[in-house]
Amino acid sequence: MPRAVRERQMLDAAVTCFARHGYQTASMDEIAELAGVSKPLVYLYLHSKEDLFTACIRREAEALLATVAGAVGDPDVPPDERLWAGLLAFFTHAADHPDAWVVLSRQARTQGEPFATEAARMRDEIAAFVAGLIGEAAREAHDGAAITERDVTALAQALVGSAEALAGWANETPGVTAREAAATLMNFAWAGLGNLMKGERWSRR
Repeated sequence: MPRAVRERQMLDAAVTCFARHGYQTASMDEIAELAGVSKPLVYLYLHSKEDLFTACIRREAEALLATVAGAVGDPDVPPDERLWAGLLAFFTHAADHPDAWVVLSRQARTQGEPFATEAARMRDEIAAFVAGLIGEAAREAHDGAAITERDVTALAQALVGSAEALAGWANETPGVTAREAAATLMNFAWAGLGNLMKGERWSRR
């Protein structure tokens, strides 16, 4: 069997084990058994449990980023449609790969370095996509100058954080589809963005 195929099997097995048991509890013996290989072979290919976990985070982060980037990639599509496509792709990917999402959204962030940095890099890249879309929408709006660059960055961070929390809830709540979750966040975000682009900011009376 080609090395790339066997390594993919090991990573698939590792993602499943890390999602089920957490990084600290997951065992290399179980990962090897689930992958159908010997434990020495896992160490030969991926060196250590830390390196294996890092490889899982990187692979799953790259897959999620590629999915979102592919969905929002057409510059001729209006910004709101691109944002919708990106949100739908994000929630669909999280729903289709629940173990990977647990590894990225929970395990990677709670195990310290270097894992938290890997997860943060993924989040920053997604936030950059979203900031670009919000910025485009603001420039196309009649009063787009109402939103500053700082607003754009803050809104992108808020939207990504909301998407992460909502994806976790949707995956754990029976009957909630990726499309429903994406529509919920799109309606919440776009209604507020529309008011902000018109210069209608909330203020406490």
